[in-house]
Amino acid sequence: MTNQYHSSWEPILQPLFSKEYMERLSTFVRAEREQYTVFPPEELVFNAFRLTPFDDVKVVILGQDPYHNVGQAHGLSFSVPEGIALPPSLKNIYTELLTDIPGFVYPSSGDLTNWAMQGVLLLNATLTVRAHEAGSHQKKGWENFTDEVISSVSQKLDQVVFILWGSYAHKKTALIDESKHLVLKSVHPSPLSVYRGFYGCKHFSQANIYLKSAGKKTIDWKI
Repeated sequence: MTNQYHSSWEPILQPLFSKEYMERLSTFVRAEREQYTVFPPEELVFNAFRLTPFDDVKVVILGQDPYHNVGQAHGLSFSVPEGIALPPSLKNIYTELLTDIPGFVYPSSGDLTNWAMQGVLLLNATLTVRAHEAGSHQKKGWENFTDEVISSVSQKLDQVVFILWGSYAHKKTALIDESKHLVLKSVHPSPLSVYRGFYGCKHFSQANIYLKSAGKKTIDWKI
């Protein structure tokens, strides 16, 4: 499992793997994989932790569930691999970027690996899902794990931007020390809510203004 994430995460993740809820979760996911198709593939479950070293985390974008259709999920929230059709929420994220970031060009690719490599932790609250069954692996232990990750980022790092879209993500504010981090909230970019405040939220430019003021390198949001 250790080769599935960057070594800088070892002190954070290793103690969690030995916890009882993670042992139960591991048994559950293994049984699910034997019986059903589960996304993402096993080697990509911790992809966010492989691509974004702990000490490099500058922005956290929290999602809820991995995509549950074939070929979509690859361990990064809101992202899909190169060549996969853009999901509706990601299309809306790109539309907001068009108006928020000067020079942003609407991309054909939905692969957000470039963000992850720059220090954007693209973290889903639940890291696996049964094919075509949204939410099927919720409340099995993943949320405990990712809550502890969010708490560790909040406690051990300084001046990180937490981007929380939708009411589910908003609840994670309780895990974040707002005296030393920036928390940006809006409705979710899904088609159901995008016109109720996601468009025009300017979270990407706000994140860069904050990072610059903290003396950190800003994120190049272009894909």
